[in-house]
Amino acid sequence: MKRLGPVLQFLGCAQGQWRVSALWVQDSADAVPVLTAGGRPVQVTQAPVPGQACTAWRFEFAVAQGAAAQDVGYSIGGEVHAFCVPARDTLPALGYASCNGFSDPRAMKSVKAPYAQWARLARLHRGQERVEGQTHGPLHLLLLGGDQVYSDAMWVMVPELKAWSALPWDKRLKAAFTAGLRRKVEEFFGKLYLERWSQPEVAAALASLPTVMMWDDHDIMDGWGSYPVEQHQCAVYQGIFEVARAAFALFQRQAIGALPPATLPGQDQHNSACRIGALGLLVLDMRSERCPRATRTQDGVELLQAEQVLSPRSWAAVYQWLAEQEAAGGLRHLFVMSSVPVVHPGLELIEKLLGALPGQQEMEDDLRDHWDSPPHRAERLRLIHRLLQLSARGVRVTLLSGDVHVAALGVIESAREDGGEGNARIINQLTSSAIVHPPSSAMEVFVLEHVARHVEQIDRGISTRMLEFPATSHCVMARRNFLTLQPDAPDGAGRYWANWWVEGEPHPYTKVIHPAGAPA
Repeated sequence: MKRLGPVLQFLGCAQGQWRVSALWVQDSADAVPVLTAGGRPVQVTQAPVPGQACTAWRFEFAVAQGAAAQDVGYSIGGEVHAFCVPARDTLPALGYASCNGFSDPRAMKSVKAPYAQWARLARLHRGQERVEGQTHGPLHLLLLGGDQVYSDAMWVMVPELKAWSALPWDKRLKAAFTAGLRRKVEEFFGKLYLERWSQPEVAAALASLPTVMMWDDHDIMDGWGSYPVEQHQCAVYQGIFEVARAAFALFQRQAIGALPPATLPGQDQHNSACRIGALGLLVLDMRSERCPRATRTQDGVELLQAEQVLSPRSWAAVYQWLAEQEAAGGLRHLFVMSSVPVVHPGLELIEKLLGALPGQQEMEDDLRDHWDSPPHRAERLRLIHRLLQLSARGVRVTLLSGDVHVAALGVIESAREDGGEGNARIINQLTSSAIVHPPSSAMEVFVLEHVARHVEQIDRGISTRMLEFPATSHCVMARRNFLTLQPDAPDGAGRYWANWWVEGEPHPYTKVIHPAGAPA
């Protein structure tokens, strides 16, 4: 009996071969499923689903790109599906979404049609929704930028965790992550993925759009990596992280038998990148290595470990990949997936305003995760400098972010080494959040709007700021949404049209992303 799938994943593109994998989960481990694509069966590997009496199967195959886009049909388990492969040497059409769930499980019952945005995404992809006479499909890839599932309910639904949470602080820190507790947490995460991704609207999109996924905190636990060091390092938190990471590897990265090919050299299952002709896609894992400030003693000397988002080893792998793309040439546009926005209203300004607004503890907790949090600013500045360096060499760089439960548009501008602000190098940030989670509250939006227009000078000649959301007079759009990125030139050097599809709006909000060397 089927439990989940198929879930498509994009593995990269090389020598005109569009490579994908498909994940299928069923009860029986004995009856080997068969996936047929183009009339041919494909190779399959399998692995048990931790905490569940079922088996995951992973299929991998490639499609030769032709002179025109093509629909590729495939079948498995009596189901027939299809996805679209772009023509060779053309830019792909992309979708982007984040926050597929609820941080407060009680909110699920109060939201009408929680998966309505998924249904609209599928209609656009199939060309079943026309806007001003234009069809906005098909899409070729779906980028999912974090919180593909929400684990928040585990503190209530796993009795052992609920009991642990009720212990005094010191006993919680010393408690062991027992084998029995591990089994219960594995059962929770396995069930979470199987249920959330089997919702009809979600399942339809995952079966017809090859995905590129990267997790965020709710795929582990809310605020992971931003807790005090003794809490972060306690056995129960670390045990939950290991279980969540295994589930992420299986369901989101489909890492059965080997790492997905897009993983950067020297990395585990995090930080991936690929080239699709003139387009580059860099996917940053901002949770696996995130950790708070800590000290340890070595040979009688106290050593300080600074807070980090990515480790030095991971940054080295990222920078090496960027250097290789520059050396190879032909890179015209780079999309960088950063689950937490690089550009967002300043932490200090928000904290000052929050001091006068009681009941905003959840928003304050989220702020500790942000790039603008003081411990992360130096790491953020290094990233910005490296991306601006790439921009100065003729590559358009665009950041894609989610997490914050509003849609927004931000910009990084540099007037250094280019003769003045009139020729400033620009990096746009497109924030799309959330596709399922309810939007930020009216009070949170009030706070954001009152600080969003502040220009942050992050270094000499380099600033960040929020822009007015397209076709509006405000900086944040507090309704559920997703993003599509449509190219309008077949030669890989044209513009991208960024369209935010906002719940309740018949037309998208549009921002044009020009090619390198033109206004942003």
